[in-house]
Amino acid sequence: MIRNQRRTFLLALGTALPLVSSTLPTLAFAQGDPEKSIRAVYPVKPIRILAGYSAGTGTDLLARLVAQKLSEHLGQPVVVENRVGAQGTIATELVAKSTADGYTLQLLSATVTILPAMRKVRYDIQRDFAPVSLVAYGPFALVVHASVPARNVKELIALARSQPGKLHYGSAGVGSSSHLAGELFKLLAKVSIVQVPYKGATEQAVATAANEIEMSFPSIPAALPLMEAGKVRALGVTSAKRVSVMASIPTLDESGLRGYDRSVWYGVVAPAGVPKDIIARVRGVIDKAVNTADVKESLNKQGLEPQTSAPEEFATRIRTDLAQNAQLIRSAGVKVE
Repeated sequence: MIRNQRRTFLLALGTALPLVSSTLPTLAFAQGDPEKSIRAVYPVKPIRILAGYSAGTGTDLLARLVAQKLSEHLGQPVVVENRVGAQGTIATELVAKSTADGYTLQLLSATVTILPAMRKVRYDIQRDFAPVSLVAYGPFALVVHASVPARNVKELIALARSQPGKLHYGSAGVGSSSHLAGELFKLLAKVSIVQVPYKGATEQAVATAANEIEMSFPSIPAALPLMEAGKVRALGVTSAKRVSVMASIPTLDESGLRGYDRSVWYGVVAPAGVPKDIIARVRGVIDKAVNTADVKESLNKQGLEPQTSAPEEFATRIRTDLAQNAQLIRSAGVKVE
């Protein structure tokens, strides 16, 4: 009886061994390539999106919109973390040092392509990050106080030329995107106007409405209520195309400043080294979500226009903007820290 049991066991073992041995290479492959296993089931835990500015700002609101759509499509919570300070560089430095597993992302703005020309930053935006996709862009409005006699950009340029150094424009601070918008205006229009830095887009718009300064380049959401109240008048928008919420307002390019195009773009990046198929999956969700009617409507209310891209296109935009901003800062003589 015992011999029969032993014989049965050995026969079973002999049958099973080839099956086990044929499985071992597959098991070893999976164990030897943990990234493959991660990608197959991504995401398996919550994702975080860092925003470098405080709650309620444009960057924060857009990060939350992206987080909501990613969560809906990926089936995991996506949490926005506000790491505020140093013009967003605190958040950017943290992301640069994060694990490249797809669970840490950042909603960046175009400011990241200005800062390296203004001061030392502890990351390389091209080396340390993997672009995922652009999300949207937002132009500025060129507004003047209601008492300014200029009714269009050509008249404003003529007024500025007749009073060199007498007109003042507001910005959201030295080195901000709106500061460079003003400097590009000065260069292309060949006028001498004086920058007055404020803490943000709203502050410069309010200062224009109060007639502290004659003109400014606020965000469209900051400008619209003051336009509706009749306190400021919009003469142009800074993008290459007209904006849906201000369709009657011409671009500065249309108004004679050929080649003028200054907008703030927003996009999602990950730490360098995140597997390409994870990047592709996140990018696919963003592209699908941003081009839905409800998201477009939400963006338009914030003065933004939807704009998605392939990772390679986003990388090209970053590289181009770095070079152009550095050149503009040099040409305009903007003081570098």
